[in-house]
Amino acid sequence: MASKGPCKAKDCEREAFAKHYCRKHYRLWRAGEMPKARYKTCTFEKCRKKRFRLSLCEEHYKAKTGKGAAPAAEAPAAPAAQ
Repeated sequence: MASKGPCKAKDCEREAFAKHYCRKHYRLWRAGEMPKARYKTCTFEKCRKKRFRLSLCEEHYKAKTGKGAAPAAEAPAAPAAQ
């Protein structure tokens, strides 16, 4: 396999493993701990959780709107036997 070059993280000289990151920085990227996260993160200050709605994670969305996730619709009950 050909060399992929150095890791693209700042001041890292390790060999790239995946997504142009070394193993250490790739693991951090997958966990959402790198400056450019794997997915869009909550816009609340210092929150790195995945967005849910309105650019907020589920926890901050509930706090802001007072609403939770849409509850699952319950199946209608079977008619009682007579």
